[in-house]
Order: sequence, then structure tokens, then C-alpha cells
Amino acid sequence: MAVTSCLVLKTKFSPMSAAKMMKIAVGTLRDSINLAAIKAYIAETIATLVFVFAGVGSAIAYGELTKDAALDPAGLVAVAVAHAFALFVGVTMVANVSGGHLNPAVTFGLALGGNISLLTGLLYIIHQMLGAMLACYLLQFVTNKAIPVHALASGVGAFEGVVFEIVITFGLVCTVYATAVDPKRGSLGTIAPIAIGFIVGANILAAGPFTGGSMNPARSFGPASVTSDFSSFWIYLVGPMIGGGLAGLIYGQLLIGSSYAAIPESESYP
Repeated sequence: MAVTSCLVLKTKFSPMSAAKMMKIAVGTLRDSINLAAIKAYIAETIATLVFVFAGVGSAIAYGELTKDAALDPAGLVAVAVAHAFALFVGVTMVANVSGGHLNPAVTFGLALGGNISLLTGLLYIIHQMLGAMLACYLLQFVTNKAIPVHALASGVGAFEGVVFEIVITFGLVCTVYATAVDPKRGSLGTIAPIAIGFIVGANILAAGPFTGGSMNPARSFGPASVTSDFSSFWIYLVGPMIGGGLAGLIYGQLLIGSSYAAIPESESYP
């Protein structure tokens, strides 16, 4: 399957039975390494950088304004809104170039749903991680402040944290499918970035006091790489990837279950 945008469908949808669901494509170097693909990888790097810079920056700004006091309800709302707005903008700015994933869990979910090849997805994830890391290094440089790392709240165990991240990431990736990928979405496609931003903001409000509400391995990787604190990173890798993968299998393969290519061929890449 060629590298293409998951948010712009250009092929016809052909309903199929559950026995003829979309296949998961490994991909080829020709499809994954070409001019259109390189543009998509650069777009993912830049958009993820913008998203993480604003998201992590909002947490740093809150700490600066409150002299590093514990996050209170108002602060939680501010951080959630910042992430929602930043993701909305990030998805919108590169939707027509890369599909606006900005999240390895979203990319993995789309790959398991048959909407992007595994090889292309891997290259997407590498560039998303790179964008997040660059964002945190920039924040460290311009603020000269400690970069906050995702960690579980007191009383929340690792297993509970993983399950929490699975659930909220599942909701995020299902939202991506429902509003941006499903060929029957109708007018919902025009508000996809808004809906995706909203579900992230809502999930942060729900999970923030417990896990931080990552839903995004790249968002957690950036701070971990800059601070060299990977003690809890595995939770924010395993949980979101499982949640995104389940959403891809259930929504992409079972609920949609089609033979159409949800992303156009590289020759017609926008």
C-alpha cells in the first residue's frame, strides 16, 4: 500500500463481508521512500513538534505561573485546552500532506485497519518521535526550565495506568476513524480535526489526575528523551499502542471491513 493521507479518501468504497476485510499491508520501499512520502514524513515531524511544543509548554507555563505548585482543577483545564487546540491546529495544518497523525498510536491503529502500510507507518512513527524530541529540546532551551515527564499519580499502579491509557487511546483512534477515515462519515469529515482535538482534551480532563492522559507515545517520548527519565515511559508506549491497535482492528477491520484503499496511491498523493 502506498504512502498517502488517511484523512483524504479518493477511492471508491466497496462493502464486503467480515470474511473479506481489509488486509494489513507490509509495504514496499518504493511506496515508502519517494518524494510524496518524504514530504509526509517532514510534515509529521513539524506538526508533532508544534503539538508537543504547545502541550508540554502549557505544563511548563502553568508551573512557572504557580511556582511549581501541584496541578489544580483550573490548571488541568488549561493544559487540556492547550493540548486540544494544539492538536486541532497540528492535524489541520498537515492533513492534506501526511494525513495529520501526530501520534504513533494513531498511525499504528491506521496500519492495523489497513489504511497505511506497516513500513510507512514505522517511518511515520520515527518522525513523530523526532518532532516530539526536538520540541522538548527547544522548550528546554527557550525556557531554561525542567521538562515535565509523564508519570503515574500516587496510588495508581502500572497495570491500572496501562489500562487507563488503553481506554482513552482507543477512544481517540475510534474518533479518528469515525470522523476522518470512515467512507460513510459524510459531513463529519469537515470537522474531523475539531473532534479529534476535543476527544484529546476531554480524555486529559478524565485521565490527567491519574496518568497525565498521554494517549501518544511521541508526546511522552519527547520529555523522557530530554530528561533521560524513561522509568515510566513503557506505560505510555504499551497502553496507547494497544489502545490504538484495538481501535484499528475493531473499527477499521470489523466495522468498516472494506476492500477499498482508505488512502490514495502515491501517484495521486495530494
